[in-house]
Amino acid sequence: MKSGIHPENYRAVAFKDMSNDDTFISRSTVNTKETIEIDGVTYPLVKMEISSSSHPFYTGKSNLVDTAGRVDKFMNRYAKRMEAKK
Repeated sequence: MKSGIHPENYRAVAFKDMSNDDTFISRSTVNTKETIEIDGVTYPLVKMEISSSSHPFYTGKSNLVDTAGRVDKFMNRYAKRMEAKK
C-alpha cells in the first residue's frame, strides 16, 4: 500500500436510508453538515435515497422505490401518447 495517499480523518458516520428509515454506522471521511444522535452519541449524518436494506436486489422484493416521482411522470407521458394514438 502506498503511503501518504489515504486520508487520515476517518471517523464514525451515521448513514440513513430515507426510504425505510434504516440507519447504520460506518467509518468514513465524508463531509456533512447534519448530525444525528444515536444511543446518546452524536454522529455526522449522511442521507441516502437507497441502500442495501431497501434495494430490491438485496431484499428479494421487487418493489419500486421512487422518491422523485419519475415513474409517475413517465406513466403520465406514456398514457397521453397512448390516448393520442387511439
